[in-house]
Parts: sequence; structure tokens; C-alpha cells
Amino acid sequence: MEIIRTDNIEKIYSDNGIPVKALADISLSVNSGDFSVLAGPSGSGKTTLLNIIGSLDTPTHGKVFLDNVDLSTKTKTQLSDIRLYNIGFVFQAYNLIPVLSAIENIEFAMMLAGISQKERNEKAFKVMEELEIADLAKKRPNQMSGGQQQRVAVARAIANDPFIVLADEPTANLDSKTGGRLLDLMQKMNEEKGITFIFSSHDRQVIERAKILFKIRDGLIEETIKN
Repeated sequence: MEIIRTDNIEKIYSDNGIPVKALADISLSVNSGDFSVLAGPSGSGKTTLLNIIGSLDTPTHGKVFLDNVDLSTKTKTQLSDIRLYNIGFVFQAYNLIPVLSAIENIEFAMMLAGISQKERNEKAFKVMEELEIADLAKKRPNQMSGGQQQRVAVARAIANDPFIVLADEPTANLDSKTGGRLLDLMQKMNEEKGITFIFSSHDRQVIERAKILFKIRDGLIEETIKN
């Protein structure tokens, strides 16, 4: 079943008054349960596209459909709710809140969603156990390694039971062994929980695991490969 569709997405930025086309006529489809990758070199437009899919950014032209809902028809408040309840985000820079412990970071989105303290604490501990980071519960980000922080970021992304997770270069700041272990965990969640993943990456480890690969260069999809 189709979960994401983009129709003729174009994104134009202004660079000192000069228009720069970051994306040009991007149309793609991702099905529920896919483990998909937007692959391309730096500057190819993959992160811009991922941000548009996640409604963190808006296209200059074209439309994004999430579970057959046209995101262009939604208000900022409605888009915020869609991100909160339906989409998990994993960022290259982790984006953990420095003053909060690992478990508090994981619980944060659930707190915003109005989930009771008891329930969010139980869900957070469960997902930490699944990701083998329960021992980090009381540690703050500055007391964790990069790989540990990224696992906490993944736990935060999935704790609120989203049906799609968007991961922007999640292995970029990790060594190959740590990155591989993180991908193993996300692949396990994809297979066992049916969570749909969309990555932006130029990491060969990520690309090799893709069920569907969108090769992007200069704001265009050059090739789509299904494995």
C-alpha cells in the first residue's frame, strides 16, 4: 500500500536574489513497510527532499501525499500534529536535548502528544531495551558516545509508534562498525514492526540494504532500483 507519494516536486531557493533549483520535477512513491534510500552526493537535493516529505519544508511547486492526504491542504498546526503523531525523525546531528537524560529525550514527543507519564515511561524503557540502551537511561547526551546518542535518537523516533521514520544521514558521524549495528537495529524494526523507513544517505552500508533505491543527482531522480 502506498504511504508516500510526491508529484512533480520542485524546490527553488534564492541565493542573494539568484534563483537556485534544488529539486526539479521529483515524482516518487514509497509503500508501507519499505526500507528505502534517497542516495546521492552532497548537494544532490536528497536532504531537501526528505525534509519536504516530512513537512519540515514546503515545495515551491508540486505536492506530497502522506497516506493519501495532500499535505498542501493542511495548516501549520495540522502539519505539526502530523509530524508529532505519524512521523519519526532521525537527524545526522542527533538533535538530542542536552539538559535531558536519554529516557527524558525519548519521552519528550510522547509528552507533547499528551501520553501519561506512566505510559510514556513504560514505552520508553521498552524501546530502550529493544535497542540495547537501557543502561543509558539516566545519562545526558554529553555522557554518551556518538553511536549511543544516535541509538537514543532512533528510540525517540520510534517510541511514539509512527508509521514512517525519516532518517537523514544517520550513519554519517559514526564509524562503519557502529553504523552497521545501528542499521541492523533499524532493519530489524522494519522487518518485525513494519515501520517504513526513508533514508537520505551516500553511505554504501545504507544503500546496500535498500529495498527501493532512488538515485538523485542535481535535484533529479536519475534511476529507481527495486531489490
